[in-house]
Amino acid sequence: MPDSLRQFKTEIFQALANPTRIAILDELREGELTVSDIVRRLEVEQSNLSQHLAVMRARQIVLARKSGSQVFYSVRDPLIFQILDLMRRYFQNQVSESIILLEESEHRSKIKGRRVASRRS
Repeated sequence: MPDSLRQFKTEIFQALANPTRIAILDELREGELTVSDIVRRLEVEQSNLSQHLAVMRARQIVLARKSGSQVFYSVRDPLIFQILDLMRRYFQNQVSESIILLEESEHRSKIKGRRVASRRS
């Protein structure tokens, strides 16, 4: 894999490495929104939102369109939602595996506890 592709991937993942930015993208799933719409929906300060949007604009994840005094944001390429959806599935798989391991551990502990109790009897 060329270094330029690795660098591109790194920059995209760095831009996505913030819960607020993921929340912004989730809000943009249905289409473009104004800055004030996003502020209201996420209950964040406008200055903080602007910083996050600037990072995503720089990485060409979102696009800005000015209409009068309002700025509308949208996702540049809907493929980003597939990436986020795959990450959700990855997370769910990790959680599911952890639950299975915990259940197995709990089951082994109960069996061990029964053996110890029966030896004492």
